[in-house]
Amino acid sequence: MNISLGRVIILVKDYDDALEFYKKNLSCKVIMDSTNEAGQRFVHTGFGDTTETGIWFLKADTDEELQRVGHQTGGQPMMVLYTDAFDNVYARLRENNVTIYREPVDTPEYKCLHFLDLYGNEIVLVELKT
Repeated sequence: MNISLGRVIILVKDYDDALEFYKKNLSCKVIMDSTNEAGQRFVHTGFGDTTETGIWFLKADTDEELQRVGHQTGGQPMMVLYTDAFDNVYARLRENNVTIYREPVDTPEYKCLHFLDLYGNEIVLVELKT
């Protein structure tokens, strides 16, 4: 049996603001951006050449959903991103004034830092040293 991760869903207040943040800071690309006949917009973004895994931005519409934007995980990290260019991504985050929640840690096995997206979701960035 094969199981694979498709999308992580992030509640957002505005699709275009979320796309801009993730493109500008993490070099995300649009996998899908479409609107159906009912006016529902579907925005999926991802990393690299794959279209199989990524992030699905879901616009918060109800009061309850709006309260959860930026707090979907109850104060825990929302996701972990792996990179082979930690220093470059870190420099881009700093250049764009992204909030670094936990400064970089450099160990013999990995480098990591925690940062916040535009809504306050905590993301962990890791580069494994192999």
